[in-house]
Amino acid sequence: FDPRHYLGTHCYGFPKTGPHRLRFLLESIKDLRETLKKRGSTLVVRKGKPEDVVCDLITQLGSVSAVAFHEEVREIL
Repeated sequence: FDPRHYLGTHCYGFPKTGPHRLRFLLESIKDLRETLKKRGSTLVVRKGKPEDVVCDLITQLGSVSAVAFHEEVREIL
């Protein structure tokens, strides 16, 4: 979870993620974790800036040969 996604917007300070969206995200993560567990896998969930968290995970795991990611499309104002 990137803390920057839960701050106010640039223009008007409205929350980027309201309570209903946050509840949906948390329930979705919980469901995904349970589904993966039933299949013999797991889900790593961390809070922090992705550029820091991913680097830390790679260091902890030590045997990472590839990392795939998706960059969020940003609006052009």
